[in-house]
Amino acid sequence: MKLLLTILLSCLITSMLISCRQSDDSLRIIHAGSLTVPVKEAADSFMNRNPGVRVLTEAWGSKAGARRVSDLGVPCDVFISADYKVIDNFLIPGHASWNIRFAGNELSVVYTPRSRYADEIHSGNWHEILLRDDVVYGRSDPDSDPCGVRSVLVTILAEIRYDHPGLSEKLLSRHRNMIRPKETDLIALLKTNTLDYIFLYRSVAQQHGLEYVRLPDSLNLRVPALNDWYAQARTETRGSLPGETITETGEAMVYGITIPHKTRNRQLADEFVKFFLSGDGGLDILERNGQHTMVPSFSATWEQIPEELRDFALPGEH
Repeated sequence: MKLLLTILLSCLITSMLISCRQSDDSLRIIHAGSLTVPVKEAADSFMNRNPGVRVLTEAWGSKAGARRVSDLGVPCDVFISADYKVIDNFLIPGHASWNIRFAGNELSVVYTPRSRYADEIHSGNWHEILLRDDVVYGRSDPDSDPCGVRSVLVTILAEIRYDHPGLSEKLLSRHRNMIRPKETDLIALLKTNTLDYIFLYRSVAQQHGLEYVRLPDSLNLRVPALNDWYAQARTETRGSLPGETITETGEAMVYGITIPHKTRNRQLADEFVKFFLSGDGGLDILERNGQHTMVPSFSATWEQIPEELRDFALPGEH
């Protein structure tokens, strides 16, 4: 009997050690869908540099991903958003303390050579093409995904730029059945010719070998110097609490990264963030995948950033 108990105790201790070992060597990342390609490349490179480490990734619309952390308590060691404000609005202060801005992007109208009027569309007539009766286009859900918010904002700015009253509502009222949780969900529909056009980040279009219209800087939400112009566009989206709404104002798109309070591996999370924000690590990967980087950038949460990560940010809000 004593021998049996000893064997069982030994097995239990071994199992616990293995479990701890797996936990210590595992890193769980929830990230924006638009970062799927660069995050996978960064995760693979990080694992190559750290033998025995396992990086697990989940791609979501940034708001939906944040709700997995805040509402569902899904394990997450690193959270990376396509909009730094998602971290501010959904995770700080209850689920995270700080936010580092690290990259930008731009919105494009994306298509394939088989899209209707592919040989006609350009940066000056894209809105006219999308309104044609036989054209079907898609966008992502503003309540789940920053790309969906930005798609709405671009239509509002286009209405102002082109002096076309009602343009935004005309565009947004079309094909509501083609709204998807995140922008990358639309790519398969585009490639199968179910959709002619989608609103999508230029970096993602490049990564998937898709055609795209580069919108004017006054519309593409790429240039921080145009934030006063972008701010003319506003839209309401679902907040972090039931029944709550958030007013989202146009501004140049900026991505953000943080480590949630409930990380199960703080040291490994710190190491991954260092790698991801380093010039010879994640920043190089992002640049090669079509995104412009901006490290260091100002952070209103600079004092809360761990000391070992502060070199990647600047104190202030601008």
